[in-house]
Order: sequence, then C-alpha cells, then structure tokens
Amino acid sequence: MKVFIPKQHGAWAMLVIPFILGMFAGGADVKHIPLFCGWLFLYLAAFPATMMVKKKNIVYYQKWVLVYGIPAVVFLLISVWLEPRLVFLGLPLFPLFLINLYYAKRNNDRALLNDIAAILVFSAGGLASFWMGAGKLDGEALFVFIQSALFFTGSAFYVKSMIREKKNNRFKLYSWGYHVFLPFVSLAAGAEWAVIGVVPSSLRAWFFHGRKLSIKTIGISELVNACFFMAVLIVFLLQT
Repeated sequence: MKVFIPKQHGAWAMLVIPFILGMFAGGADVKHIPLFCGWLFLYLAAFPATMMVKKKNIVYYQKWVLVYGIPAVVFLLISVWLEPRLVFLGLPLFPLFLINLYYAKRNNDRALLNDIAAILVFSAGGLASFWMGAGKLDGEALFVFIQSALFFTGSAFYVKSMIREKKNNRFKLYSWGYHVFLPFVSLAAGAEWAVIGVVPSSLRAWFFHGRKLSIKTIGISELVNACFFMAVLIVFLLQT
C-alpha cells in the first residue's frame, strides 16, 4: 500500500519549527515525544479530512483519516493525561480547522485567509510544546506564537506573490507592505536583536519579486529562510 503523505512541503516547516521553538523556550522534556507524535499524526489526518469534503475519492481519503487519526488520538490522549490543561488549548483551534474545511469544500485551498487560519494552528504547536515543558503559558510562550505566525504569514504573502499572484500588482503591494512593517512588528512583539530573523524575509520579498524562479527554487529558499529564522530565535531564547 502506497503511503499517503501530504505534498504541501511548506506545511512541514510550519508544523515543526514552532514546536521546536516552544520546546527550547519552555524546556525540553521526554513528554514532548508523545506530544509531537500526536501533533504530527493530527496534521497527517487533517489533510485527507480536508480532501474528503471535496467529495472526491471519499473512501480513499476516509481510510487515511483513520490510519493517521487513530494514532493521533492515542498520542494526544497520552499528552493530555500528562498535561490535562492542554485541552483548553485545543478547543480554540477547532474553529480555525473549520475555516480550512470551508475553503476546501469551495475548492479554494490557496485563499490567503485559509493560509492564515492554518498558520495560526501550526503556530499554536509552539504554545502546546512550551506548555508541556514549562507547565504553564506566559509571555515567552506568546512570543514564540506571535513570531512564528508573523514569519509564516510573510512566507504565505511571498510565495503567492511569486507563483499564483505573480501578475497581480495589487497583491505585490500587499506583500511588500507587509514585509515593510514585519521587522517593526516583530520588534514590537519583543524580538529585540532577534528581529534579524525576519530581515531576510523582507529582503527576498522586495528583491526576488519579478525574477523567474522555479517553484523548486522558491521552495528550497523558503526552507533555508525558515531554518535561519529558527536558528536565530533559538539563540535568542537560550539567552533570555
């Protein structure tokens, strides 16, 4: 049986990076293992669930919802048993997932609002990871969440301006405008010198637009940019 793996490569960085940042900020613990496994399988189950609402190959996608959903439930139940208050974090994420289902049903998965809803869910992984390590949520947890959401929203603007919206001058201005303010908003959210983690995002949004870059090149450069962002924030978190 061929394994069904989502092909949205950018989502993998969104899944992993906030979680890692939350783990560094809150303190790594063996309890992160079942939490990450549950988080991973939840994403793997959520993707075929969004495909099911399109009413195409329902039986096929239903099978993969079960294949991934069952271990997701098992690992998340273990995590909730270890830290029961995580339930209160999961409840606000459900409406965001409904937004994803709505856009999937309308066959408009690439809508910016849909991307932002997914980014907020992925960024909340940092909150869960921090909570599991520190046993609480505080300003540092919120910092990880906000910085992750700001960074990946910028990535969404940039990728759209380079591919699907590359001929849309209005969207280009939206992307440029966002990236003008991104370092300042990041700084206002407590980044201090770690604001340099988002500076390459602004530079590539301005200087790469209009260049003929392949989708593969754009994807690889975004991965490198995301790794740079993560490395800078890890150093910053370890010093605070």
